[in-house]
Amino acid sequence: MEYVYAALLLHKAGKEIKEDAVKKVLEAAGVKVDDARVKALIAALEGVNIEEAIKKQAVAAPVAAAAAAPSGEAPKKEEKKDEKKSEEAAAAGLSALFG
Repeated sequence: MEYVYAALLLHKAGKEIKEDAVKKVLEAAGVKVDDARVKALIAALEGVNIEEAIKKQAVAAPVAAAAAAPSGEAPKKEEKKDEKKSEEAAAAGLSALFG
């Protein structure tokens, strides 16, 4: 996860997400860097619109959180369908980050 966090931090700072930049962020955080994982991350993020992926997650996260909230009533069938769609949307957004 720290590799993805490093990429997100670079993105938020407006920096280009390159191998050397990710390595520097990880080293600054005290993480022992695995070059293969860094290369895999960079390859997985190639062509990914990070802003769009974040927006998709921002929309799906509150819906998933609301669906996961405990309640005293049994969920209706329609609610179960919506929950499944929310989970699928969240998974699709995450897969965009990882290729």
